[in-house]
Amino acid sequence: MITILICLASVAALLQFFISYARSLVTSYSKLGVSDQVLNLAEPHSKDIGSEEFPRLRQLAGLCPARGDDRFGIQTVGAYYELVSFGRTIFNPISMVSRWLEDERIGCSHFAAVALERRIQHSRSLLGH
Repeated sequence: MITILICLASVAALLQFFISYARSLVTSYSKLGVSDQVLNLAEPHSKDIGSEEFPRLRQLAGLCPARGDDRFGIQTVGAYYELVSFGRTIFNPISMVSRWLEDERIGCSHFAAVALERRIQHSRSLLGH
């Protein structure tokens, strides 16, 4: 019984650390802008990036050569996006929580857009443009 409690406490602590780390990544990237080119890739008819754009933006970022410094971050935010999406389906009737989770998903999409932007710039520097 004690071992199960220790295991549950360890998993809870690991989950709390993971959420804190992923949120810090999303928050730090939220301060960075995105070019019109990437915005056009994300949402062709809008100036804002929607929460549903994350998988496509992550896939596009995966097509570009990795910079090396953001590979783990994209995977972490991807897992966080899935966790938040799962939470959104559970807490859908509670509008306040659902709204916050949707904002988190939008932040993840913005993270993927910034990562794509950085990788595009890295690809251009490799080509000498």
